[in-house]
This record gives sequence, structure tokens and C-alpha cells, in this order.
Amino acid sequence: MPTIAQLQKLLAADPDDPFLLYGLAQEHAREGRYKDAVAWYDRCLGLDPAYLYAYFHKAKAHEALGEVSEAVSTLRIGLEQAKAARDTQAISEIAAYLDELT
Repeated sequence: MPTIAQLQKLLAADPDDPFLLYGLAQEHAREGRYKDAVAWYDRCLGLDPAYLYAYFHKAKAHEALGEVSEAVSTLRIGLEQAKAARDTQAISEIAAYLDELT
């Protein structure tokens, strides 16, 4: 996996790349920096609201911060996006996680 520094260097060349933003969010979450991860997921979703797994992992970061209501809200939005995209895998995974939290 690329490091945060490597991803930020790539992002400097292409600041509107949702894949890089998602990667940065994932790396921050992996390192336990969940607030930073949420901010990066938000940037990713701001550019690409159909980046479905960002909702799932953003919810995980909120849950890790003890912000269960924010996690539930994120999952509900992600579920609607997944349904609009007709992505059955994302629908299943997001719905299952939402069921766990509610």
C-alpha cells in the first residue's frame, strides 16, 4: 500500500481524484486517525457521491469515534446511493452494517 506521503504527492498532481482521496482516508483509518479519515472520505464523496464503499468505511470511522448516529446517517445515504446505482453487492454490505448498528 502506498504511504500517506506518497498519496499526498500524487494528489498534488491530481487534487480531484476520488481514488486518491479514498486511499488517503483508508490510510488514516488504518493508522487510527479516524477524524482525519472522515474528512478525507467527505472530500472523496464530495467529488464522487457514487463512491459507494467510502460510505461504508466512513461509517466505520464514525463508529470507531463512538459516533454511532453519524455512522447510521452515513450508511443510510450510502444505501440510497447504492440502490440508485443498482450495486447489489454494495446494497447488501451497507444494509447489513446498517442492521448491525440499528
